Amino acid sequence: MAAAMRVVAAGARLSVVVSGLRSAVRNLCSQPVSVNERIENKRSTALVGGGQRRVEAQHKRGKLTARERISLLLDPGSFVESDMFVEHRCADFGMAAEKNKFPGDSVVTGRGRINGRLVYVFSQDFTVFGGSLSGAHAQKICKIMDQAMTVGAPVIGLNDSGGARIQEGVESLAGYADIFLDTSYLFITGPDVVKSVTNEDVTQEELGGARTHTTTSGVAHKAFENDVDALCNLREFFNYLPLSNQDPAPICECHDPSDRMVPELDTIVPLESTKAYNMVDIIHSVVDEREFFEIMPNYAKNIVVGFARMNGRTVGIVGNQPKVASGCLDINSSVKGARFVRFCDAFNIPLITFVDVPGFLPGTAQEYGGIIRHGAKLLYAFAEATVPKVTVITRKAYGGAYDVMSSKHLCGDINYAWPTAEIAVMGAKGAVEIIFKGHENVEAARAEYIEKFANPFPAAVRGFVDDIIQPSSTRARICCDLDVLASKKVQRPWRKHANIPL
Repeated sequence: MAAAMRVVAAGARLSVVVSGLRSAVRNLCSQPVSVNERIENKRSTALVGGGQRRVEAQHKRGKLTARERISLLLDPGSFVESDMFVEHRCADFGMAAEKNKFPGDSVVTGRGRINGRLVYVFSQDFTVFGGSLSGAHAQKICKIMDQAMTVGAPVIGLNDSGGARIQEGVESLAGYADIFLDTSYLFITGPDVVKSVTNEDVTQEELGGARTHTTTSGVAHKAFENDVDALCNLREFFNYLPLSNQDPAPICECHDPSDRMVPELDTIVPLESTKAYNMVDIIHSVVDEREFFEIMPNYAKNIVVGFARMNGRTVGIVGNQPKVASGCLDINSSVKGARFVRFCDAFNIPLITFVDVPGFLPGTAQEYGGIIRHGAKLLYAFAEATVPKVTVITRKAYGGAYDVMSSKHLCGDINYAWPTAEIAVMGAKGAVEIIFKGHENVEAARAEYIEKFANPFPAAVRGFVDDIIQPSSTRARICCDLDVLASKKVQRPWRKHANIPL
């Protein structure tokens, strides 16, 4: 009887244990389901940013969303997102309410590939608080920048933001310090602030529109019709660049013969020295497949800069533009050229320079604006550059501007002159008026000056140009030179940093 009671008691205890185990198992089984649902809900919310209504409003403005831009920029299926669940930490002004919290906050970050090459990317999401920068937003951007630095990959930022998030105050400003056509604007202060401080009436477009920054201020390098056009051009531009400053200039397969002759170049420079021609035509004729990606085409048009390929190798092109201000160097063109030259030097991209420059632009506006200081930036940039440098003088190379344009005196590696080149202190007319002032036979004096100086021989006999070449052979000569210079190494004395004349 006692044994039977013990069995019953044990059975009761076992029943309790089993019941408890069942309850525990039910709890364990239900827990992951709940978490998984939350994860999926958060992901779904993050994918629509600020909500469908705001997405539609973005489309009505003719703009893509942050995720659509990334999708178009990167190779299909290559995007790996990071920090999708990050939310802002602000609790003031009602920001702690659940309706004001969006997974991922106002920026989408991650990594992907463009034509198979690794790149990190962030895309600000205007549908979430106008893309404004919060502490969490800045933290996400800084994280992918650090990751990119670690692996030696570039970072592409797609900006669409109203500025710092006012509700977060100083934290959003700290975030900026940590990071540091009709639809885009860029300015320090908007039209309302300008009106209140200076009493100027100005529109957003006039103050900081695409046209303003690509033609007047030089803040932006290029403007595009829409997001799709911009992102397609960005993919093309990316192909010219190495992944980091530790990598050599990219080399791709080339179907354009490196020894191709270009007969049209033999007649492209007009016989009259005052007649203009288009330097871009020369560039197109020389580079691979006539493909030239021009940078800042609408700013300081008297100098042309951009990227091309020679026998598959990325090169930077700098050239004076005789069609605009006769190709004279001024403040804006000097700064534009210097910035480009230093960029190429920083990323191991060889430089090819086409010279047709009658001098620096004269006038009080240039002198008062500091043309001496700004012109020295271009001189300094070429002198400082240690990448391969090949220079071709097509026609005029006068005065100090000749020196500045990657001359042999600034350690140019290979310097060529075409038969049409004129390397002198100044043009024949101005020189004769000074040298032969009051002379009876001015025409004879001018002919004498032209015979002595308005040709490439004075520079060639002194070794200031390495050879006088036929224009049609320019491509073949440059391609051969770049192959030789591919192993160029220059050791500079150690210094904390350079002292470019800013």
